[in-house]
Amino acid sequence: MRIALFLLLFISTLNFAQDKTPVKRDPYLQAPSPTQPQQVRPEDKVKIIHADEIKKDPEKYDGNQYFTGHVQIEHQGSILTADEVVLYNEENFVKAIGNTRLQNTDGSVITAGEMEYDANTQKGVARKNVVLTDPKQTIKTDILYYDRLANQAYFNTGGTISDGQNVTYAKVGTYFLNTRVVDLTGNVKIETPQYTIEGPNIKQNQNTKIADFNGPTTITSKTNPRNRIYTERGTYKMDSKEAYLTKNSRIFYNEKILTGDDMYYNQISGFGKATGNVTLDDPKERRYIKGGYGEIFEKKDSAMMTKSPYAVKVMEKDSIYFAAEKIISYQRPDSLDIKVKKSYLRAFKKARIYKSNAQGRADSIAFNETDGIMHMYTNPILWSGEKQVTGDKVEAYFNTKTEDIDSLKVIGNAFAISKVDSLNLKDEFNQVKGKFMTVYYEKNAIKEARVVGNAQSIVYVDDTDQETKKPERIGITLSTCGIIGALFEERALQIISCSIGAVSDTYPMSMIEPSKRKFPDFNWNTKDRIRKWQDILVDTPNNEEIQYTADNELFDKAQKAIDDEKAKEEAKKPKRTRK
Repeated sequence: MRIALFLLLFISTLNFAQDKTPVKRDPYLQAPSPTQPQQVRPEDKVKIIHADEIKKDPEKYDGNQYFTGHVQIEHQGSILTADEVVLYNEENFVKAIGNTRLQNTDGSVITAGEMEYDANTQKGVARKNVVLTDPKQTIKTDILYYDRLANQAYFNTGGTISDGQNVTYAKVGTYFLNTRVVDLTGNVKIETPQYTIEGPNIKQNQNTKIADFNGPTTITSKTNPRNRIYTERGTYKMDSKEAYLTKNSRIFYNEKILTGDDMYYNQISGFGKATGNVTLDDPKERRYIKGGYGEIFEKKDSAMMTKSPYAVKVMEKDSIYFAAEKIISYQRPDSLDIKVKKSYLRAFKKARIYKSNAQGRADSIAFNETDGIMHMYTNPILWSGEKQVTGDKVEAYFNTKTEDIDSLKVIGNAFAISKVDSLNLKDEFNQVKGKFMTVYYEKNAIKEARVVGNAQSIVYVDDTDQETKKPERIGITLSTCGIIGALFEERALQIISCSIGAVSDTYPMSMIEPSKRKFPDFNWNTKDRIRKWQDILVDTPNNEEIQYTADNELFDKAQKAIDDEKAKEEAKKPKRTRK
């Protein structure tokens, strides 16, 4: 009986050639031109393997015969099964309806409510609850277009792709079965156990588990949505959670933002790096760091920047600028309350700082941003107006509310120099030095200093002429004390206290030689002086040294008078002659 049915099926297939009514196709399955009929070899024809019944109804399928009941057909090694199949033998075309299933030679399977298949072009369309499965993934959509020659499947009405771990949603998708690559466009969304990936165009390689992004794409953490990656072009390794970003990219972590031309980030280890136009922005601390190369360590909450880096601490009134060969920023729990984090900034090698009322240089600078304490190590030098402070170490204390410097501590070889009159180029400087010095600010300017330990000072002393009411130079006071209290005024340094072994003498200008007007280690520096914030971008602005004019007229005149008097006395002495 079964053999007779097969013979009937094959005989019926021959009779199908008489059916001339053209099939109504999906636009994707374009029919060949009637003027150029396509020659089909017998071995390329669709073969009917089984069906329970053969039917023909003038009111159904344009009068074409059709098969029902466990229908199974074969073409080029692929097997199509369905509840009902219409075979347009003249066009080598198939319509399958109800529980359709296409088993392809590459191992992929397509199931749907109905299918159309052109055996000549080996293209097909599946509709209604379409599912494509292969060893790598499962694709679900309403309409699926497939091309067996190109080995591609395509949908444009929205679909989902699942690989057992991740689920992808997309409006349009093309699946290349040979390479296992899915090209997705139109509001693509990938859900992984830890992250959500969204973008307009994503290519996924299901063999390598690598996704390529083209267009604005974000990778957002599900546990902390603030931590995310943004890029307009990049590559993402789904298994190792590594991102390689190459266009307009940003990494958001711990309320900070890292940007750069080329970036790498490992979401598992929390390590990231960036090169070319790198910026690390910390909106919470109101601080950003720029450089040519940067690294971040999310779990340690620290970052490092090199290649001409500089940092800006943004303040309401007066921002602070830092620069060095390397800048490090990090956060640590407060020793008194572990729930509170303190922020720190460190600048290493040739460190520079600029603030409108204070500029400095040192080998390294450490800044506690939370408490407003700055440490300057190794050959520190700090300028404020026409005043200069140096020592072995300088500590600056900022008022975190007013953002102003409150005071300085200079530890070891403390030395403060103040230009007597900043409006002229006379070689006149007030000086105070000692082992330890505390400097107090008032209205953003150095106001007072207290020097402890072998304290010494050289101070120019003026008085007001009663007739002209103009300042008149009295001379220079040299003081040596255990402790000196000095008050810096606009054009003067006033010694307000000198205690413990105090020795203080005032010499008129005619009586103090020029070499005694400066301490031996006098080090007024105008070459490296930072005048504007851009000066920190280089090791030194290399300013032209200011040439000061020495005012030795009174001393020279007095010295000449002494020398002349000595010469007169020498002339009065009888001269001995040798007989």
